[in-house]
Amino acid sequence: MEAAVVDVGSKLLKAGFAIPDQTPAMIIPTQMKQLLDDGSVTDNSPSDNVTVDPVVRGFIRDWDAIEDLLHHVLYSGLGWEIGNEGQILFTDPLCTPKANKEQLVQLMFETFNISGFYASEQAVLSLYAVGRISGCTVDIGHGKIDIAPVIEGAVHHIASRRFELGGIDLTNFLAQELGKSNPQVNISMSDVEKIKEQYSCCAEDELAYQKIQYSCPVEKHTLPDGQVITIGRERYTVGEALFQPCLLGLEAHGIVDQLVHAISIVSSDNQRQLLENTVVCGGTSSMIGFEERFQKESSLSSSAVQPTLVKPPEYMPENLTMYSAWVGGAILAKVVFPQNQHITKGDYDETGPSIVHRKCF
Repeated sequence: MEAAVVDVGSKLLKAGFAIPDQTPAMIIPTQMKQLLDDGSVTDNSPSDNVTVDPVVRGFIRDWDAIEDLLHHVLYSGLGWEIGNEGQILFTDPLCTPKANKEQLVQLMFETFNISGFYASEQAVLSLYAVGRISGCTVDIGHGKIDIAPVIEGAVHHIASRRFELGGIDLTNFLAQELGKSNPQVNISMSDVEKIKEQYSCCAEDELAYQKIQYSCPVEKHTLPDGQVITIGRERYTVGEALFQPCLLGLEAHGIVDQLVHAISIVSSDNQRQLLENTVVCGGTSSMIGFEERFQKESSLSSSAVQPTLVKPPEYMPENLTMYSAWVGGAILAKVVFPQNQHITKGDYDETGPSIVHRKCF
């Protein structure tokens, strides 16, 4: 049986067996609904009271909920049998606390009784997915943005940057903007999320965005409950916030400037290689016009070497940016488990959870 690969995000969990040229077998929401004591879902209660978010800003916060979620994924979804559990590789977000890493490996060996464990950082895995071992990963997730230079398969942590700004903040921002132009309509956050995915796009540059504020075609959109709203310049605000965080009230530079600044801390010998092998991933990066705007901003940056985006190989699945860390994990699993570089049950029993720092990072 192939090793299982699991990428637990704030919004989506991606899981499947280590087959790199296929999409993950499971892509499901990480958010869960709470059950009543009799096992039924509390559908009649306000939705805010019944949902559980086990992962917040990329990090696991509710370990009981994540145990339930992983049980469903591994046994019901991937078909593991109790008593015959296999090997598993997890993707690891940038800056994960040591205690979280230890708790995950402890959960897998002591509760799930796995035969082998490995974890690797998402930034490294996203580069593996496009055939690189050195470069820079810009991961725009649901709850955070990670910028991580990677040299020969190792994250340069001193130069790495993590921002607690992600897709959820852009959704909230879009909700505010839509509320201004549609004050009579109460739009649910789930509807705003769908609107963001359907309509959001990036302006060509800052000047184009300024022009859009005064002249932009307006579309009508019908909500599931039948109410009709208008969408115009709001569709551009989401993408613009990545390049002008001041729109969100943040005193921070745009995403390209942050990338260039992160790379400037790395040794000058490596800067060209890192900038010319930039990988952007995460659901938000698939927004219409994002790649073109990123390249435009790169051409205007102060860096002597312009950041250049790496294109995924043609044989890789479509929409690779949505789950590039999972694909990289599937590639790595094909190496670490056959070559016995992973944590075995014997390793764990002998050393305990701290073994994860010695064998995985």
